[in-house]
Amino acid sequence: MKRVAHDWLIPDWPAPVRVNACVTTRSGGISPEPFASLNLGLHVDDDPVAVAKNRQRLISQVGCQPAWLNQVHGIVVAEADTRRVIEADASWTQAPGVACAVMTADCLPVLFCDRAGSRVAAAHAGWRGLANGVLEATLDVLGFEPAETLVWLGPAIGPDAFEVGPEVREAFVSQHPQAAEAFVPSRNAGRFMADIYQLARIRLAARGVTAVYGGGFCTFSDPRFYSYRQASRTGRFASLVWLTD
Repeated sequence: MKRVAHDWLIPDWPAPVRVNACVTTRSGGISPEPFASLNLGLHVDDDPVAVAKNRQRLISQVGCQPAWLNQVHGIVVAEADTRRVIEADASWTQAPGVACAVMTADCLPVLFCDRAGSRVAAAHAGWRGLANGVLEATLDVLGFEPAETLVWLGPAIGPDAFEVGPEVREAFVSQHPQAAEAFVPSRNAGRFMADIYQLARIRLAARGVTAVYGGGFCTFSDPRFYSYRQASRTGRFASLVWLTD
């Protein structure tokens, strides 16, 4: 992969050499405010011409073709297809040069590979998708042995900013009692502050996957990233993972 531009992130995980990954930020595009500047989302009221140029800049930078998804907060996992946009919240591939890509602005992007570098995947995990099993569905499709699985948690809303109602807590705790540890009472009565990173780690650990890296970001407080809770009219950044020969 070429050296990434601006302040884009390179995941800090022990992936094999043929596995490449990056996370874009606001920097490096041409979209005007409030999308300034590298908005990659088409359905956020930005100029589609600007979004198309931003996406082309991304392709030029990473040297591969992203397979874009129409994300719907579900658990469908599709094979990455660069020829058309598929309605799904995760994709996988074993084809070199095809990037599994998810776009977020507070939801949790999750990247997967195995220690052999045979396949990669990316999942979009908002709280609904996470509670309904999008990570487990991705693991099922990949079919890796748990000990061979590597996961990286990308930038999402942090535990000091993610306030939720009791129904969100119940959705997780009813499946994994230890998920209660990921919720602390908010200053607002009857509500909780949720740690989406901890929730993801709990669910992955329940499937035997413990080689989990990343986390520790907060899209709400870090100005490098778009945040829907910070400003509902905002852009989307992308997390991508792909294979090279």
